Amino acid sequence: MLDRAAAIPAGEPKPQPQWAKKLGPFGAIAVAALKFKTAILLFLTKAKFLLTGLAQLKTLLSMLAFFGVYWTIYGWKFAAGFVIGIYIHEMGHVWMLRQYGLRASAPMFIPGFGAFVSLYQSPLDVSQDARIGLAGPLWGAGAAISATLMSVLYGGVWVGIARATAFINLFNLIPVWTLDGGRGFRALDLKQRWYWMGLVAGLWYFTGQGLFALLLLGAAYRVFWRKDAPPEGDPAAFLEFAGLLAVFGALLKLLPPVR
Repeated sequence: MLDRAAAIPAGEPKPQPQWAKKLGPFGAIAVAALKFKTAILLFLTKAKFLLTGLAQLKTLLSMLAFFGVYWTIYGWKFAAGFVIGIYIHEMGHVWMLRQYGLRASAPMFIPGFGAFVSLYQSPLDVSQDARIGLAGPLWGAGAAISATLMSVLYGGVWVGIARATAFINLFNLIPVWTLDGGRGFRALDLKQRWYWMGLVAGLWYFTGQGLFALLLLGAAYRVFWRKDAPPEGDPAAFLEFAGLLAVFGALLKLLPPVR
């Protein structure tokens, strides 16, 4: 059997398929795309790797800038530990986003403030959003506990790293705006919010940490002004939120003040 392509005299252009002729100029473009599909796929793959590399480069550069600011003020050891703690916090968000199949940016650091991850897709509901928001402090709690254990063993700069890591994670639990606590608070109904406020008031009393007063103010704003409590709360989100508050409160109470 004679192959049709082999029957075309040498030097003559290969005729376009019927479907390409019907599409006119768009058909010619489609034929060209099919002809060079390997080169196009290779280019797209390289472009994807290039974009990924640029995103990682931005993260690295912003991390180095963040590190430089704290190195200048507190020394390189504290700066390194603090940066790693914040990076672990942000990777908690990234990990949970991947569990839900949601796209997001690489972590970006803001010297003097912290870091953030931008979402490219919205969570399906408030419970999913709460899990994503609280995943950062959850991983951050692991970093703070690890630094606390190092402070017990070696003391010195580890005390400052542990306190700073616990403090920045607790600050992120203030239930306002796009802070992690604001996203977690969305999943709590009115009764759970009252329980939450009672817990925070108790932690403020027992630990003496003024930061808990800010958490209470944020909650009061949501309860009395915004009045945005859902009709049905998420018990798992409430327990996770409460546990994180207790852990950070205990760490800040037990760790000696930095002098």
